[in-house]
This record gives sequence, C-alpha cells and structure tokens, in this order.
Amino acid sequence: MSQFDPPSTSNTFNISGSSIKNLVGSGSIYDNNAIAEANNQNSQAPFPQTNSNPDLSTTPPVKTVLLLAANPIGTDQLRLDEEVREIDAGLQRAKQHNQFLLKQRWAVRTRDVLRAMLDFKPQIVHFSGHGGGEAGLILENETGGAKPVSAAALAGLFELFADQVECVILNACYSESQAEAINHYIPYVIGMNKAIGDRAAIEFAVSFYDALGSGESIEFAYKLGCSAIRLAGIEEYLTPVLKKKSA
Repeated sequence: MSQFDPPSTSNTFNISGSSIKNLVGSGSIYDNNAIAEANNQNSQAPFPQTNSNPDLSTTPPVKTVLLLAANPIGTDQLRLDEEVREIDAGLQRAKQHNQFLLKQRWAVRTRDVLRAMLDFKPQIVHFSGHGGGEAGLILENETGGAKPVSAAALAGLFELFADQVECVILNACYSESQAEAINHYIPYVIGMNKAIGDRAAIEFAVSFYDALGSGESIEFAYKLGCSAIRLAGIEEYLTPVLKKKSA
C-alpha cells in the first residue's frame, strides 16, 4: 500500500510586491498600507452639509391689521362687536391666517389712534364707526362724547405713515371725502359714498378679509365685499368706494 502524501501546506501570497510563505487556513488578507490610504481619503471627503439657517426670504411678511372702533355716547349704537368678531374668525380660519395679525382698539380717541399707529406699525388700518360727511370721522372725546376729525387731519396723520400703510378701510357712513384725502398718501383707501347699514357694513368687511386671508389682492377683496352685500339681498353694494393712488 502506498503511503498517502498530504497536500503541501506551503503557499505563497504576493501582496504589494512582497512574498509571504507558509500561511495555512482560510481567511482574508489585508494590506495595511492600502487600508490606511483609504481611511485617509475618507477622512478628507466632505460631509453632506445641512442648512441650519433656512432661507426665509420667500416667506411673505406678516401684515398687521389695526382695527379702530368708536361708538360715542349719543350716537346710534352700531354692531361693532359683531363686525370685529366676524373679521377675527374669518382671518383665523383663512388659508394664510399666519400672515395676518389683528390688533384692536376700542372707544378710540385721537390719542389712542396715534399710540396704536406707533405701537403696532400696521399695514392695514380699519375704522368702524360713524362718519359725519364733511365734518369728518367721529371718534370719542375724553368723556366718551363725539369728536369729529377732519379729512385734512386724517390725511396729515397717514402722510407720516405712508411708508408702511398699504390700505385704509373707513367702514363708516359718508366717509368718501376722508378716503379721498387719505388716498393722496396711501395706495388703497375704501370709504362709503353714503349711509351704510350694519348688515351691509358687516357683509363687506367679513368678505373683504376672507379674500385677503386667501391670498387675494386688495382690489379683488374689495370687489368680493361688494358682491357679498349684493348676494345678501342688500341694496347697498355700490356704497363702498375704492380709491387707488395714481403712480
């Protein structure tokens, strides 16, 4: 019987030009120099950068709506609270509700108007109350009585804030002359060319702000407000008048 000769266990592996002999078994052979070089390259590779400061330049700025209300003693009682409540509710549910901030001042005197303009720096100013035609808008005096403010005085006030105010709404009877005066300095002003009832005033205001809250323009919002009055079956849809400042 011939003797069994086991296979030779002498093997030669060539790694990077050198010979290694007499390695037995299976496994992996690693070139330490190659590994070090690969690690060095990986350490130099740039990591993906995350933007910790996202670009907010495309986010529209928040617009402040300043709502001024006055219903002096001795004048007809208006449903101003309902108007304000509906405006607020409409902006809260609007698609772009986070782009509007509603600020309110009630029983306003001239001093209150000045302070509110300084404090809030509004883009939209909305007055709800009484108008006195050529006598002006009716604010309150120190004792709660009526104090007319002339168109010239209002125009002078808004001239000072012409760089920030975009639109003024005078939701008051016979306020067209005041709207015309203010429009010398403010791009869009809405006034009433005759008496307007509570229902029509509320319908107009609610739909106007519903449109703005949906991203529509001031001109579209004005038209929607007039349409809302007409849809409600009220014959005052031509009473609101939009004044646009010429370029």
